[in-house]
Amino acid sequence: MRAQLRRVHDAHAHTRVKFRRNAPEMCCPAVSPRGFSSAAPSTVESRTSQLIAGITPNQDWFAIIVSGVIKLTNSLPDGRQQIVALLFPSDFLGRPFGPASSHTAETATAVELCCFSRQHFEGLMQDQAELKQLFLERTLDELETARDWMLRLGRSTAQEKLAAFILLMWRRIRAPECASCARPQAQQFDLPLSRSEIGDYLGLRIETVSRQLKALEAAGAIETGPGRTISVKDVQALERLT
Repeated sequence: MRAQLRRVHDAHAHTRVKFRRNAPEMCCPAVSPRGFSSAAPSTVESRTSQLIAGITPNQDWFAIIVSGVIKLTNSLPDGRQQIVALLFPSDFLGRPFGPASSHTAETATAVELCCFSRQHFEGLMQDQAELKQLFLERTLDELETARDWMLRLGRSTAQEKLAAFILLMWRRIRAPECASCARPQAQQFDLPLSRSEIGDYLGLRIETVSRQLKALEAAGAIETGPGRTISVKDVQALERLT
């Protein structure tokens, strides 16, 4: 598995991968501990801007994201790239029972992954009906999200696209203790993408992203801070702007 993970250099930090073994319930709480004696999962910690999948044609491992955000990109023959999806905690990385994905996976933030060998994970899915059901549900959720974003990118205004993006990030990144709040309070977090990457993901110019961030802030929906820091001040206002 180590040979599959390639080190790259980030402008702000040296990338690093660290493997360690955890108790099964600490590594992958989404999977029943019943099958872990043979699965032998490993925890992988990685800093930002690290290529972790799509480097070789025969990827022989699979992972569940424990923390952090991963971006999936596709490339055209001439080298142009497009961010096609973002993966968050509890999402799956990899494609069991089929050829390796054509996407390249790169860490957008520091991440922690729970990794299985491909053979062991496919065996777990065969043995544990609840895991197979979970994988099916997540796959269908991703399909619905992709369809929603296709509509969003094709028919929404620049402000609607950015408002929807921030709302999605807020819902997926916010602290777990706020997940069940009926009326969530303002929360500060760091966007996982730079403004240039946000523009790439939404099909907007970086100048448009900056201009619309200021417009959303003027509307009282958000407040921007240094770097990628942002606070959602009014969820209902942000929802009305999507």
